[in-house]
Amino acid sequence: MSYRKVSFVQNEFYHIYNRGNSKQNIFRDKRDYARFQALLFIANGTSPIDFREVQKNDIFEFDRGEVQVHIGAYCLMPNHFHMLLTPAVDYGVESFLKKLSTGYSMYFNKKYERTGGLFEGRFKSEYAGTDEYLKYLFSYIHLNPVKLIQSDWKEKGIQSAESALRYLETYNNSSFIDYSSVVSEGPTFGDYITPTRKEGSILTKSFFPEYFETPEVFKKEIFEWITFNKQP
Repeated sequence: MSYRKVSFVQNEFYHIYNRGNSKQNIFRDKRDYARFQALLFIANGTSPIDFREVQKNDIFEFDRGEVQVHIGAYCLMPNHFHMLLTPAVDYGVESFLKKLSTGYSMYFNKKYERTGGLFEGRFKSEYAGTDEYLKYLFSYIHLNPVKLIQSDWKEKGIQSAESALRYLETYNNSSFIDYSSVVSEGPTFGDYITPTRKEGSILTKSFFPEYFETPEVFKKEIFEWITFNKQP
């Protein structure tokens, strides 16, 4: 996999995305999504990956070595993925994405008995150079799954905002749950209570601005975008 000549700078933020070659699906079942999410965690480090050893223990407790990037949000769709990240070290973005794409491509090609490139060339990147755009990316990335229940919602408006929000709350292949869930022994921000899930370890939220003080503030932001009839 080749990489664009972009200088990724620590403490700056980037939207990273890519899709399957010829728009083919890169996730075909739940195990594919789970493998990619596992790689989002264990490929983000300097330790070598051997899944035979990793799976002897909890994947999200694997000693991955020095972290290469900090991930603030992600979403996996059938034929593409999105991530919001910031470099933790020099060349951390390139190192992480090479390890991630190579590891997943090897898994996918072996499982489905195929050869050749899985992704559509090198990854794409956009610099989030303003506070407004960076905050918007949290909504943009997490709203992607709405297309799976209404592909034309941006053009024609959402049919049911409440149903769309409920769908996002049950979509396990993104970090939406990790922002919208309340972890508590009792009602704190209403009655929405969800235990911490292991995939939450993929994120390092402390390296990103605190735009959403509570899960309710985050869900309100998402709901407003769903019901807004113009996209920026």
